Amino acid sequence: MNSYESQIPPQIQMQSSSVATVAPPLGSAPEEREPITNLISAIEAILRQPRRVMLQLRHPGSGRLIGMMLFGVLVCSLIYGVVLGSFSMGDQLGAAPVKMAAGLLITGVICLPSLYIFACISGSRAGFGEICGLVAGLMMLMTLLLVGFAPVAWLFSQSTESIAWMGALHLAFWFIATCFGLKFLAQGFSYSQARSNAGLAIWIVIFGLVAVQMTTALRPFLGKANSFLPENKQFFLAHWSECLRTPGTMPAIDP
Repeated sequence: MNSYESQIPPQIQMQSSSVATVAPPLGSAPEEREPITNLISAIEAILRQPRRVMLQLRHPGSGRLIGMMLFGVLVCSLIYGVVLGSFSMGDQLGAAPVKMAAGLLITGVICLPSLYIFACISGSRAGFGEICGLVAGLMMLMTLLLVGFAPVAWLFSQSTESIAWMGALHLAFWFIATCFGLKFLAQGFSYSQARSNAGLAIWIVIFGLVAVQMTTALRPFLGKANSFLPENKQFFLAHWSECLRTPGTMPAIDP
């Protein structure tokens, strides 16, 4: 070895800093294995420890947890529906809560079979009961967030008469709540050992389209109407266009 080669420092092989982090398996933390016994603990778990909910959905007897979550969806939907109805008062004070709860639950029932089929095609090991639980958790987290937005929505409903503006505000709240709910669903789906998320991505689009169409099928949520349900069929984009053209008279759509 000559003197020049001896002056060359040895090369140090650098390890890649972008190491993929793998989430620990469900139940690895002791607090995740604590049973969920009532609605309050279910609310706390889905807000603070969603993995705890996902783990219990895999155990026998998860039907009780699903029932509790669906009951929470019903209660929260009715509460937010009262805020919707308070904009126009009158008959809407009773009609809006019923439409809100029915619309969300019907959307979940309509979209549930396609999610289960996509899960099976993707190689997921989640059973039908676990898929039902993930959808129930999605809707429960959505409605909990909507209840959190309810005081803000009520304030604006009592200080403005613009149906178009209130419709846009409620849609914004619904969009934010849906994003967080879908995040919970996607996280639960990721633990089912599915080989691909393509089916889940398609289902998310389907769920969004069904949800916004349901707001038109059950209209009005805001404003006054002569009947409980609309007398004519309409696509949601066409209805939104009419609401924007005549904001003072057309009933707006809301989740």
